[in-house]
Amino acid sequence: MSPATETRLPDTTEVKKVVLAYSGGLDTSVILRWLQETYECEVVTFTADLGQGEELEPARTKALAMGIPESSIHIDDLREEFVRDFVFPMFRANTIYEGEYLLGTSIARPLIAKRLIEIAQMQGADAISHGATGKGNDQVRFELGAYALDPNIRVIAPWREWDLLSREKLLGYAADRDIPIEMSRGAKSPFSMDANLLHISYEGGPLEDPWTEPPAEMWRWSVSPQEAPDEPTYIEVDYRAGDIVAIDGQPMTPAEVLAALNKIGGANGVGRLDIVENRYVGMKSRGAYETPGGTIMLRAHRAIESITLDREVAHLKDDLMPRYAKMIYNGYWWSPERHMLQVAIDHSQQAVNGTVRLKLYKGNVEVVGRRSDDSLFDEAIATFEDDGGAYEQADAEGFIKLNALRLRTLAAKRGPMSGSEGS
Repeated sequence: MSPATETRLPDTTEVKKVVLAYSGGLDTSVILRWLQETYECEVVTFTADLGQGEELEPARTKALAMGIPESSIHIDDLREEFVRDFVFPMFRANTIYEGEYLLGTSIARPLIAKRLIEIAQMQGADAISHGATGKGNDQVRFELGAYALDPNIRVIAPWREWDLLSREKLLGYAADRDIPIEMSRGAKSPFSMDANLLHISYEGGPLEDPWTEPPAEMWRWSVSPQEAPDEPTYIEVDYRAGDIVAIDGQPMTPAEVLAALNKIGGANGVGRLDIVENRYVGMKSRGAYETPGGTIMLRAHRAIESITLDREVAHLKDDLMPRYAKMIYNGYWWSPERHMLQVAIDHSQQAVNGTVRLKLYKGNVEVVGRRSDDSLFDEAIATFEDDGGAYEQADAEGFIKLNALRLRTLAAKRGPMSGSEGS
């Protein structure tokens, strides 16, 4: 065999205990047994509740059935931490990747990596393991986060080591070893889905053809805009230091805010997205997303910033945002550069307080009002009526001439630019 085609054997040295990110599904159940057999190690399971809306206790039952002691099974409710410490900070920056994607999967991975490392340290494990494939972004996000938080941790990625590269092979492995797999009744979904409080994503199946429209029955969180109510829904969201703290005057925790906005937005057909994105590993990938709450949050946050942020601060934030979004998408949440930007972003939010009124109608989110005690909007200056001398319009002449100086000099020396130049 040539080096390029030779099967790479896993390095099984010095692994006594490994913490596995475990869902209880086919892939991670097979990984659990594969770790035990291949590395002859003790396995600790970790299942995160990020608001995916699924019952997680079956994961405990399955882990117990596979010989994992109760003390080595961790099922953690991370919903509040997820929204408070990851989603909200990201939305303070108005973060969008490649102009459209609200990073619902990307922002969950650094929290999972953090908790994997915490459990590994608590349990005295020398390795962690995940079920991300070798083609996707998640392997990068999990592992960059893990190494940033524990530079000495060992990471085991079975999809980069084993030959179980199809569902049929995974099922065969499970059958040979009596691994309990819950076979769903009825037709299996053709999509690979990932859900948390921020979004649900769909990949694979018919979506692999970028010309194929997502089937209507695929969507789970939102009605189609055509089927949304014929009357608009109005809501008011209250901001404190850049974060939503209440909806329609009702104080809520971060996770409660996002859950409520998901429900309201989904009922009005808000938040559907169909995109082709550029993965960090180098390929293009087509995905569909439902992010009703996040879509509302983005519009509302930009609205409250529009009256509370200084112009140059707002513009600088917009300049920095694509870099910040790429850091999150590519897995650099725990990097010093992301932390540096976060300090600046959070500092900018000190006066981002007030209320935004929104109109939701058949997939659209319209801002119809904004107010703040910290508003920089001055009606006396902005009015089209007589402002009583608050703004001297004659001053604009000197302002324009100073800014035109370089253009006039250029035109005088080299001639005016023609209308076709640069078109």
